Amino acid sequence: MEKKFINPSAIAAPRGYSHAVSVEGGRMIFVAGQVAFNKEGQLVGAGDLRAQAQQAFDNLAAVLEAAGATPRDVVKTNIFIVNYKSADLAVLRQVRSGIFDREHPPASTLVGVTSLAVDGLMIEVEAIAVVR
Repeated sequence: MEKKFINPSAIAAPRGYSHAVSVEGGRMIFVAGQVAFNKEGQLVGAGDLRAQAQQAFDNLAAVLEAAGATPRDVVKTNIFIVNYKSADLAVLRQVRSGIFDREHPPASTLVGVTSLAVDGLMIEVEAIAVVR
C-alpha cells in the first residue's frame, strides 16, 4: 500500500493537516463520528472542548485498534464543533497533534455546527483509514 500526502506549492501550506492524501491498495475503514462518551456512555468534559476532544480522539483510536488500524492509518477526518469560534482551533490542533503523525497528518475538514445528536456534545470526529 502506498500513501502520498499532497500539499501543492500553488496554494497556502496547511497547518496540522494535508490538503489531500492518495492511496493505492489496501483496505478502507470508515469510522462513524466519535464523541465524548466514555465506555459507560456517560458524557466526559461537559462544557470543556479540550476534554471532549481528547475523549473523542481516544474513542477514535480505540475503534481504529479494534478494526486493525492506528491513527497513522487515517487519511481523512471530518471534525464538527458546536458553536465554533476561531479560538477553538488552537485547542483542536493541540489535541489532534497528540494523535496524528505531525509530518504526514491526514486530510481534514473542520465544520462549525449549531448542535450535535445529543445536548452537551461539543465535538464529533469521523475518519477514514486505509490499511494493508
